Amino acid sequence: MSNQAVIDVRRVSKSFERGTRVLDDVTFSVARCEMVALIGASGSGKSTLIRALAGLVPIDRAAAAGSGGTIAMFGEPIQRDGRIVSGAKELRVRMGVIFQQFNLVPRLSVLTNVCLGLLGRMPFLRGTLNNFTMDEKRGAMHALDRVGMSKHALKRGSELSGGQQQRAAIARTLVQRAELLLADEPIASLDPASARRVMDILADMNRQDGITVLVSLHQVEYALSYCPRAIALKAGKIVYDGPSDELTPALLSSIYGAELSELFPSSLDRPASLWQRPVAGQAAQTGLGSADGVRLRA
Repeated sequence: MSNQAVIDVRRVSKSFERGTRVLDDVTFSVARCEMVALIGASGSGKSTLIRALAGLVPIDRAAAAGSGGTIAMFGEPIQRDGRIVSGAKELRVRMGVIFQQFNLVPRLSVLTNVCLGLLGRMPFLRGTLNNFTMDEKRGAMHALDRVGMSKHALKRGSELSGGQQQRAAIARTLVQRAELLLADEPIASLDPASARRVMDILADMNRQDGITVLVSLHQVEYALSYCPRAIALKAGKIVYDGPSDELTPALLSSIYGAELSELFPSSLDRPASLWQRPVAGQAAQTGLGSADGVRLRA
């Protein structure tokens, strides 16, 4: 069970205007219980890939029949040859998606926002009326307590800081009982202290709950510190897939060149031991996506 591919991506491409490919023949797998960083500079395709995995944007249809890309989640297809399959809704219930924008309802209380994670598992009418039981509210309070937000439960979403909103969004995925967490730049707009706290929570969910985590990160330091495995994108292609601790400065420079300064902002304090210290959280496990020795890609 531990080696089951939770995410399986095969030959996926995505184009927008004028046929420019944002994703270009992307193939990788993520095993159950892995915590994987998706890194790359702006425009590398990270956000598009996260949205495609969640079934929010369709991938490209192949020119020749039978040669199209596929995305499977939990062993079931969610996209095939340019079409989001009819069973995508059932698969989305099993995955939590966190965006940079937090996506809380500003006028609702934090507690209600967290309870909204239950919508995929409850009758439509009861969910529409925000009619949650006491047991469901207790579960939401437990999730808020776990991310250090229980004292803010009755505040409106609009009253929270950015870091607090992101922690509330994470609590919502805990209530959802997600097996997979897709996080798209969850710390991009946060100060360093808030960013570390959010990453600590994601690592704890991965380690304690066995939740598979794929998190796109604009700053490589966090990938090195928290994720045993990293997938690097450049111009829509995977150029590295392997252990994070093998992403040396020389290797990153050879991959990204001048873009490297964007991935390592000079405003951040980088300890000299960053490249040697062990990865935080669980022991590195390469899983299905890197078991065949994938490293630097041409």
